Amino acid sequence: MTAFITLAGLACRTPDSRELFSNLDLAIGAERVGLVGRNGVGKTSLLRIILGELAPAAGSVAVGGRLGTLRQVTPQADSTLGDLLGVRDALTRLDRIERGQGQAADLDLADWDLPQRIETALAEMGLTGADLGRPALSLSGGEATRASLAALLIDRPDMILLDEPTNNLDAEARAVVGRMLEGWRGGALVVSHDRALLRGMDRIVELTSLGAASYGGGYDLYAERKAAMEQAAARDLDSAEQELRRAQAELQRERERKARRDAAGKRARAKGDAPKMLLDAQAERAETTGARLSRIADRRRAEVAETLEAAQAKIERVRRLAFSLPPSGLPAARRVLTLDNVGYAVEGRRIVRGVSLNLTGPERIAIAGPNGAGKTTLIRLMVGEIEPTEGRVTRGVPVAMLDQRASILDPAQTLLANFQRLNPEANRNAAQAALARFLFRNTAAEARAGDLSGGETLRAALACVLMSVQPPQCLILDEPTNHLDLDSIAAIEQALLGYDGALIVVSHDEHFLEAIGIKRRVSLARAV
Repeated sequence: MTAFITLAGLACRTPDSRELFSNLDLAIGAERVGLVGRNGVGKTSLLRIILGELAPAAGSVAVGGRLGTLRQVTPQADSTLGDLLGVRDALTRLDRIERGQGQAADLDLADWDLPQRIETALAEMGLTGADLGRPALSLSGGEATRASLAALLIDRPDMILLDEPTNNLDAEARAVVGRMLEGWRGGALVVSHDRALLRGMDRIVELTSLGAASYGGGYDLYAERKAAMEQAAARDLDSAEQELRRAQAELQRERERKARRDAAGKRARAKGDAPKMLLDAQAERAETTGARLSRIADRRRAEVAETLEAAQAKIERVRRLAFSLPPSGLPAARRVLTLDNVGYAVEGRRIVRGVSLNLTGPERIAIAGPNGAGKTTLIRLMVGEIEPTEGRVTRGVPVAMLDQRASILDPAQTLLANFQRLNPEANRNAAQAALARFLFRNTAAEARAGDLSGGETLRAALACVLMSVQPPQCLILDEPTNHLDLDSIAAIEQALLGYDGALIVVSHDEHFLEAIGIKRRVSLARAV
């Protein structure tokens, strides 16, 4: 397989010289490769290096084909769908030629099959018959992403690079992305934590501080093989550490035996019972034996240390997110939340219409529906951020919400200051302990919230909401997995399974909803 991208000895450092990864060797051809790894390991930086937007700290990048990428472009006031597709100039050229006004340069550059490619790409992305003159600002977020994917199909690069292409997309749009990749015949490097999308990959590459590990097949095989390899590596490391302890114990016992022999020799000299020549010979033999044993011990220690170093190299020593939640104390029969024919409209535009719901005790429900159906507006009504324009919301217990932007955090404050502002009953030690459980240890807790990455921001917000002295009896989460890595998602799934309060979740991640035990769904349609 001819490689479109070849990475050799690649290394990447942050502006403050912190190493993200090193010694990265990777070749990617006409295959779909899912790139995974913990938050902050450098996945997006790697894409930027491949695209030539960022210089590597070491190593080389060879590109053997034309690259394309899914760019999140902010539409201008006068831009159109045709602009998002990147076809306006090419279509204008064809129009000039058809009207007999084309120049020689137009004929040289004419892309004759472009209209057919546009039609096919729009159909594949669920935008059949879309008007290319439609204002770009009128497109929903999902439609804009579909247009960006259609632009890749039209351009037909050899290799595409996608960074979290399904974030903020509804189930239908996520399926469109999956189908697009399923039919892609070039190369694709996809950064994602979307397990459904990763199941369709030909190969999973996990980026760690140690380099890259490649796993053939999609997500499920990757997860199975990674778990087996981690268990084997842990056994090897445990064995090597035990061997080192045995070698150190043997060396210590030999030192103690030599010390006893030396002491006996000194006592014999002090008594003067044996001839001096004999005592000198014994001392010389003891010294020779001691030197030989010391050399053997040093060699043995070096061999064991080498084995231990090799075992340690197989394990990335990173702290993993793991926590449990204190009890909320929610009684099983307590009425948590009631919505009675709730609606919401603004400036004459109806966003939510006629929603009725009763939530009792530690129930778990998901708010489902396509982008634009009003899911975020509904949970803002539930928590009391806004008041309904029709109907009534009744809250029976304290309700806390964490939105996908983690807006509860003040970006100008440190994490410690944010935690204590949101949890005034917590002293500094309690705040530090709570943040540490979410991997913000020591000086990391002094970081400004505005300086965190997307995944770190969500982790910090989760810590502030979930680790209070008295956790909320009803917790509302809006797309909580959007910026988290796979390990963090798994940890949050495990913790939420142990949460004894009521749970309301907006998420398009079906795997996540299943893992946290969602039993009921409230489906919204776009209001008209």
